[in-house]
Amino acid sequence: MRIEWDVPIKMDDGLVLRADVFRPDDGKHPVILTYGPYAKGLAFQDGYPSAWQRMIAEHPDVAAGSSNLYQSWEVVDPEKWVPEGYACVRVDSRGAGRSPGFIDHFSPRETKDFYDCIEWSGTQAWSTGKVGLNGISYYGINQWHVASLQPPHLTAMCIWEGAADWYRDMTHHGGILCTFWANWYDMQVKTVQYGLGERGPRSRATGKLVCGDETLSDRELQKNRCDFGDDILAHPLDDDYHKARSPKWDRITVPFLSAANWGGQGLHPRGNFEGFVRAASKEKWLEAHGIEHWTHFYTDYGRELQLRFFDHYLKGEGDWPKQPRVQLQVRHVDKFVERHEKEWPIARTQWTKTYPHPGALLRPDPGQGTVEFDAMGDGVTFISEPVQKQTEITGPIAARLTVSSSTADADLFLVFRVFTPDLREVTFMGAIDPHTPIAQGWLRASHRKLDPELSQPWRPYHTHDEKQPLKPGQPVTLDIELWPTSIVVPAGYRLALSVRGRDYEWQKSTGAKLSNFKNELRGCGPFLHDDPRDRPAALFGGRTTLHLADSYLLLPVIP
Repeated sequence: MRIEWDVPIKMDDGLVLRADVFRPDDGKHPVILTYGPYAKGLAFQDGYPSAWQRMIAEHPDVAAGSSNLYQSWEVVDPEKWVPEGYACVRVDSRGAGRSPGFIDHFSPRETKDFYDCIEWSGTQAWSTGKVGLNGISYYGINQWHVASLQPPHLTAMCIWEGAADWYRDMTHHGGILCTFWANWYDMQVKTVQYGLGERGPRSRATGKLVCGDETLSDRELQKNRCDFGDDILAHPLDDDYHKARSPKWDRITVPFLSAANWGGQGLHPRGNFEGFVRAASKEKWLEAHGIEHWTHFYTDYGRELQLRFFDHYLKGEGDWPKQPRVQLQVRHVDKFVERHEKEWPIARTQWTKTYPHPGALLRPDPGQGTVEFDAMGDGVTFISEPVQKQTEITGPIAARLTVSSSTADADLFLVFRVFTPDLREVTFMGAIDPHTPIAQGWLRASHRKLDPELSQPWRPYHTHDEKQPLKPGQPVTLDIELWPTSIVVPAGYRLALSVRGRDYEWQKSTGAKLSNFKNELRGCGPFLHDDPRDRPAALFGGRTTLHLADSYLLLPVIP
């Protein structure tokens, strides 16, 4: 394997970014490219030790067959891809790692940088001109964005757990501010900003300083990055700031494989499903799996799937054209079972309504009456009778709730749950949190306005372009999106819907932590909605009333 460190790539404004290139010793080869902020020189094992240790302990195939010297967070291992005939290019994004500049995540400036890196990769002497994009999370999110610009050398993409819509998927769930990004910025970006120099880590592969050879002061570092959390807070509606950081689905025409995680509630699955349904590409595939966010990208299961896809589009080899359009790891309480489908949502879905009733019951017939709860509290959980036979629920979920509030607004946090016969909750190792519930949805009542063209009964779509305050005590109807999920419910288990006034908690304390997150993991991972500037108690802290006669949960039952 030939390795070139810190290769310069000049952007259209003259700034030079730095890339590492791993490639076969000679000849021309297709390219697997990533562009992002996590520092190409920082080893996975050093930057994310708890994630790495868990992954290789439970999935030894990840570490097998590699020295793991060049493993980095959320990008391919070149030791497993270069022998397959690929050149792997890793670019430190503007302002991060060994690339200087001003950090402004997912901005049009970053997207244009990514475009320039694709075109650079497609025109090198060692390149066939075919460029594929492959990576997790950040390295997937920005694929949706750059594909909207249609770079000529972009040939295929694998978006592995990559959110898409900057407003709906990432920063404002149902219009409610998610504090994840401000905390992520502190823990995962500021720690590898260009200019940390001697104060930052060294690469275990090269001995070089991971964050550039300059050592800047804290004040200089601050001047070279946006105020990310406050920038997001300053844009409470889906305005031009968000639209500039979101895909243009009608412009995405490149072939792609979109891989979602059922347990990614709070960040990733929605974009992978929306992209598969809405992107203009004619050649597109969907895969959905479980367990941790980072793991299956590296396991033989994930890597071999990616390789078959890229072998076809970048080399013209292999059997990928036989691959069914949808590959699901259908989730059971104790295992995953692979199944192939032709479309999403699944055409044979039996859309089934279930209704909340007084006494915290969930029944097959419409309810009556009202239920009231503390508007910022734990709310109420409606629970069904035991299901009579094994029941599969796979697809998007929606709820219609008629509510009134004692104030001019209310935030609703919905959780679709499953309980054992003795009423223990079924949770899963999610993308981040080890006790992730089956599905979640959110809506701020003043954001209830729907887009009539994009809304479906199974996936309401809100415009988030104006606030419609409530009149205290006056009921309004809310259509609420719960993100897609999959669960095969055994006979005797119960279904439940929780309607809450704050984030779900599996329990008050779990002791579960990851090295790259600030908070204890209590059910929602780091995807919380707890900024008092966004949810002032005077506006959101009254009483919320559910009017049951006009309320239901719509479930995708697979016969």
